[in-house]
Amino acid sequence: MHLLIIGAAGMIGRKLAEKVASTSMIGGRPITTLTLADVIEPDVAADFDGLRQVVATDLSEPGAAERLIEGRPEVVVHLAAIVSGEAEVDLEKGYRVNLDGTRALLDAIRLADNYAPRFVYASSLAVFGAPFPDRIPDDFHLTPLTSYGVQKAMGELMLDDYSRRGILDGVGIRFPTICIRPGKPNRAASSFFSGILREPLNGMDAVLPVGEDVRHWFASPRAAVGFIEHAATMDTAILGAHRSMTMPGVSATVADQIAALREVAGAAAVARIRREPDPAVARIVAGWPRDFDTARARDAGFQAETSFRRIIEIYLEDEMSGKVPDTSAS
Repeated sequence: MHLLIIGAAGMIGRKLAEKVASTSMIGGRPITTLTLADVIEPDVAADFDGLRQVVATDLSEPGAAERLIEGRPEVVVHLAAIVSGEAEVDLEKGYRVNLDGTRALLDAIRLADNYAPRFVYASSLAVFGAPFPDRIPDDFHLTPLTSYGVQKAMGELMLDDYSRRGILDGVGIRFPTICIRPGKPNRAASSFFSGILREPLNGMDAVLPVGEDVRHWFASPRAAVGFIEHAATMDTAILGAHRSMTMPGVSATVADQIAALREVAGAAAVARIRREPDPAVARIVAGWPRDFDTARARDAGFQAETSFRRIIEIYLEDEMSGKVPDTSAS
């Protein structure tokens, strides 16, 4: 099987690429060709027992989508995006990448003869905006209140339409906020959810821009990779006409996050969190959903963590060799 990962230089894309490269498998199926694409050349360390192609390209540029699918990959994973905070600040860039780039890719597939790949589309909880119930059900309508959310909602609707027409076989994944993200913060408005844990665990100070009563929906990077692996090979007959699903996760407040950090790493780690209210971030976060009924995704075989402590433990296992660091050091 030929697997194409677009957005392979991002955190989730890199972790997915490293896992499938090291096993030469995805969802139990062998991979013979792996193509990794992003606006910068993806750097994946794992060896791959097959043909590996690395491409630096901007999906929104003319001809880029057609070149990416020339090899007729059986599975296309589309992770490339301008994240929420940046898409809100730069309207043109957000629509160019998140909408125009996605449509260019879908239409390149449409115009290719005798070609209908499995298409895994990375969507977002941002497709939901207030007002909504405390626990959002699977059949709740799309109500985005940010440009990023609108762009992702449009992508979901196109995925449904192109799947209905048999142009591709789509699976849309509404990712929870992925936590704890390794590395440096990105420009997503949700970046602080990881920062208030990652930085203290690495002996650094962190800034909390919102109140501790803020509640949100989380899953680990390991779960995110698992969602994509399952989506790549699952039986899509269960999805019917509506191809996008909210993934399982953990509903937790910032206070819950901090309590879990205290349990795992102690009071010294918690003491590194500095409260600095940011009205702009608080305003964006206030419109985000907090809890979900994800029976549809669970029935389809998707799995995630069930406690926030487990999310922190996975970060320690995957990024810090399973060790709880001495967070009191300067």
